[in-house]
Amino acid sequence: MTNNGAQYGYNDLKQVEMAIKSAQRMVGQATMSMDEDQLHAATDALNQAKQQYQHALSHQTGVDEQFFEISSELIDRIDEQLKEAKQ
Repeated sequence: MTNNGAQYGYNDLKQVEMAIKSAQRMVGQATMSMDEDQLHAATDALNQAKQQYQHALSHQTGVDEQFFEISSELIDRIDEQLKEAKQ
């Protein structure tokens, strides 16, 4: 693996991490307020986190599998929290 590849992989992981954190915050705020606009924005943030995760997962080259496992679990939890709030 070249250094550029490692840097690219690291950037992908950081983007996933930041997208998940953003989705967590937005879902938390939306579920507390139950505001329709915030719920919609939280849904968009979660979808963006899922896209970032899938992109990074499809381009992984020997990166930490535990990171992907934890990220997947976090996304699932956020998704479930948002679904419950919408019911």
